[in-house]
Amino acid sequence: MSKPVGPPGTLDEWGHRFELLADPTRLRLLTHMHLHPGCPVNELADAAGITQTAASQALRVLREQNWVRATRDGRLSRYELIDGGVHHILHFMGHQH
Repeated sequence: MSKPVGPPGTLDEWGHRFELLADPTRLRLLTHMHLHPGCPVNELADAAGITQTAASQALRVLREQNWVRATRDGRLSRYELIDGGVHHILHFMGHQH
């Protein structure tokens, strides 16, 4: 998914954010990362009920949007939510940590 044209905070940008959040798989991954920062992909895949390949593809999209960050821990990549707007949306949805 390409980023919309326009300055940050525009209706196009918000529409794009909600489009990304509308995918149940991405939303499950984001929710789990919000509650458990630093999860490896296998844990995220299990939490979302998907394969590690599917989780990796969804995480790639989220990394490209700068919503999550991957850090290396030996052979593992650990993921954490870094986008403040998404963080606030998850709190609004009732997800506390």
